[in-house]
Amino acid sequence: MIRLNDKWFRLVGIPAMALLGNWIFYDEINRQHNQQVWIDWIFSLLEVSLLWTQARYGILRARRRYPTLSETRQRILYQVVWFLAVTACLRLLTTFIYDVTMFWGYSYTPIRYVYNVAVGFFCIIPIAAIYEGMYLYRQWTVTYYEAQELKKINLQTQLESLKEQVKPHFLFNSLNTLQGLVMEDEKELAVAFIINLSQVYRYLLQSNEQVLIPLSKELDFIRAYVDLLKTRYEQGLTLEVNVASDVLDYALPPLTLQMLVENAVKHNRISTRSPLTIRIYSDAAHNLLVVNNLQRKQTVIPSNQMGLANISAKYRLLNQPDIVIHQTDTIFQVSVPLLQHVQS
Repeated sequence: MIRLNDKWFRLVGIPAMALLGNWIFYDEINRQHNQQVWIDWIFSLLEVSLLWTQARYGILRARRRYPTLSETRQRILYQVVWFLAVTACLRLLTTFIYDVTMFWGYSYTPIRYVYNVAVGFFCIIPIAAIYEGMYLYRQWTVTYYEAQELKKINLQTQLESLKEQVKPHFLFNSLNTLQGLVMEDEKELAVAFIINLSQVYRYLLQSNEQVLIPLSKELDFIRAYVDLLKTRYEQGLTLEVNVASDVLDYALPPLTLQMLVENAVKHNRISTRSPLTIRIYSDAAHNLLVVNNLQRKQTVIPSNQMGLANISAKYRLLNQPDIVIHQTDTIFQVSVPLLQHVQS
């Protein structure tokens, strides 16, 4: 629920606005009719309290309907319409009551009605400007620090991924595989291996500065990455991709699929007799599902869940729905929301 932490603002602002407004707009006419200052100030205090309360309510409604920084224009327009309508009604009503009852000892001309409505607007404008200014500043601050945090997580992901790939055993296995292909005169396979290896590293470096990446590029990368893994696991590892063409331009955080595939490979037995199958497909709700059959290793590998936590943190900072993890005795599934279209 949206709340306004404005207790002290109201305690100081309402009396000050009542005193200042009464002095600027009504001091002359009050003197002409010999009105007592303290009575003028008390009624001015009541009227300002009423105006402030309705303005505050309108601000809360606007923030509930248009809460984000990108909706600032709609929020301000909503508030302007609210202030114009409600302030005019309240000021016309109070002026009519004073006029009919002759409360101040004189009747009101039409120009005085207009004048009182205008005074109400002049009182509301600074109040609304201060509230909106404070709200925009807080939103900008939150957005700025969330963006910095997202960059930090992205950088951490890239560094961790690079660290994982350049470990001595990975390089040794890659070079050893390449040597075997060359010695066996498998030139085409050797060339394909080198292309996939370069593609993997190029993607890791190029996606370093991006918050989101098109799904089509992420899929190209994951195919190259799995092809590298298959040089080690051969027929023991299978990748199946069935993604609708209308979501290929949708986006997701870089290396999301790499972390999910790496998670599946790390925690499951892989062999020709017991192949690990990783399926990547989309659903009608524009989610990307990554599913693998479960065949846990007998020796449990310690895991800090950093991969899944990292993906979840990115979606949270992007103000998007979180990933959904579903596990049974036979499968492990992660549903990843695809975000709106981005330029490729």
